[in-house]
Amino acid sequence: MNKTDIRIFSLPELENIAQAYGEPKFKAKQIYQWIWQKGVMDFDEMTNLSKNLRENLKESYTFNKLQNVHQQISVDGTIKTGWKLEDNAIIESVLIPVPKDTRYTLCVSSQVGCSLNCKFCATGKLKKVRNLKDYEIYEQFLRVNNQSIEKYNHKLTNIVYMGMGEPLLNYNNVLKSIDKITNPNASGYSMKRITISTAGIVKGINKLADDNIKVNIALSLHAADDKKRNFLMPINETNNLKDVIKSLTNLYDKTKVKISFEYIMFKDFNDSLDDAEKLYKLTKHFPVKINIIEYNYVKGVDLKKTDDDKINQFAKYLVDKGVMTTVRRSRGKDIDAACGQLANKIEKK
Repeated sequence: MNKTDIRIFSLPELENIAQAYGEPKFKAKQIYQWIWQKGVMDFDEMTNLSKNLRENLKESYTFNKLQNVHQQISVDGTIKTGWKLEDNAIIESVLIPVPKDTRYTLCVSSQVGCSLNCKFCATGKLKKVRNLKDYEIYEQFLRVNNQSIEKYNHKLTNIVYMGMGEPLLNYNNVLKSIDKITNPNASGYSMKRITISTAGIVKGINKLADDNIKVNIALSLHAADDKKRNFLMPINETNNLKDVIKSLTNLYDKTKVKISFEYIMFKDFNDSLDDAEKLYKLTKHFPVKINIIEYNYVKGVDLKKTDDDKINQFAKYLVDKGVMTTVRRSRGKDIDAACGQLANKIEKK
């Protein structure tokens, strides 16, 4: 008999399960805390439950744990892990340590594959298989947090939904996972430590505003005009820049969350000072930080990395205009763990 993963149930649903076994409602809260606060995935370890209740739970429910199927460690300390899911699909998550800044960041996946097919991204070439369940997202956080403690003696400080998939196309499960990560009765992380990256899903951004979700937002922009962005990111054809900026303005007006633009620079495509001026004009609608990112090689993609001098000139142009701008150097690219490279690839180039 296939058992149901107990993590699909909310606290009220766990209360119903406890009462069906003749147990008081407060037992459900204990189960909930074992799962979401203490990260326990074995009923026998839930020691404040009676043996009878534990046996009943084992009879009907299970934990479909992520299986670690590959792991690589970069020369810079970045760790990429491949996880096999209950249906044998594989996803990847990345631990990015920056000890000098006391930052230990999890880059978490939200889908198996991705449907957006951005030209520069390896994940898009995999195609979307399915959305991840909230507990599959949460377990990445749990397992990588343990990695960080074991390897670097420090728990995670930041979580970025920048791994495989488009988070806002898995809105409900992403928000449920964030609730578990931030809930005081679970992991208790601050919303300020969490960033959702999106290619610009207008409906999803507006829903974040309507739901008053106060996590940081990173727009995967990469071009400041529709023609170039259409070429890089087909999603722009149905979610154009005007509508995306309008939705982000709505989000900022309602929540005052931090918004950043992620801008991968491609040689002789989006790296001119004219491109910088167009990008600057997009920063006038709300406070924004720009992260300029060097392009990371993806096999079969006919785009090239802009040289460092041009990247620095581009950044200086924006800084001189008063825009907060950071040039982000890629980490983990020697193990295909950098921005745009997650594709379940474990052999080195």
